[in-house]
Amino acid sequence: MNRIRLIWRKSLNVFMLTMTGVAALAVVSVLFLILGYLIVNGGRSLNWAFFTQLPKPVGEVGGGMANAIVGSLKLLLLAALTGLPIGLLAGVYLAEFGGKTFSFITRYTTDLLNGVPSIVIGIFAYSLFVLPVKHFSTLAGGFALGIMVIPITVRSTEEFLRAVPGTLREGAMALGASKWRTIATVVLPAASGGIITGMLLALARVAGETAPLLFTAFSNRYWSPGWTQPIASLPVMIYTYAIAPYDDWHRQAWAAGLVLLALVLLANLGCRFVLNRRGFTRSV
Repeated sequence: MNRIRLIWRKSLNVFMLTMTGVAALAVVSVLFLILGYLIVNGGRSLNWAFFTQLPKPVGEVGGGMANAIVGSLKLLLLAALTGLPIGLLAGVYLAEFGGKTFSFITRYTTDLLNGVPSIVIGIFAYSLFVLPVKHFSTLAGGFALGIMVIPITVRSTEEFLRAVPGTLREGAMALGASKWRTIATVVLPAASGGIITGMLLALARVAGETAPLLFTAFSNRYWSPGWTQPIASLPVMIYTYAIAPYDDWHRQAWAAGLVLLALVLLANLGCRFVLNRRGFTRSV
């Protein structure tokens, strides 16, 4: 009886180990399939002109998406300036000062905001920034993306701050430091690697959003100086080129998708580098 039970346990262990390995392989295969598909279809259109030239007029072959690359960077800069400080301060409050009722409401609201469809956030930013002035703008697009950055930053900041050992806080306060000084000089530096990682992931999360930008920044086939004019972005250009009836535009849409995915992968690798360099995972 014991021998049969032992054989059953070993068989079950082998079966479950095999299934988990197959599941992990399936997840990795999907990523490499998407990456390979983008490389095959978009790599042919990647050249120096793609990064330095403006889009060609309709019907002409060639050109690039330099304006869209710069536009995406400007939108992400605005999103970082508007969303990251709010998310950081809210996360610090929840981790260090929050009570029970208000903190529960704030966390619940943050989770709800994180689950709101991006097109709804785009409509909200449209009604707030576009309708009053009667034109699209870079500011409106950056504000929409900034809203989406906030909940991710709040939750990641709170989690990493809570992971800092309480002995560090007690030691700083025992030396006479105030609550805010302890947080600013001890707790935040100890969790800085994780917080920066959460911020980078939040920006990588919104870098590929299209729906909010269609309602706010819209697009522009030329350079967009300043912050009050419509501006091109990689996600919107991918959408516009993908639904167009021109083969050259389709190839450039694949190339833009490859560039966008590469930027997201670089952001994730940067997160890994920051965590390993700071040694946060080992210390906490």
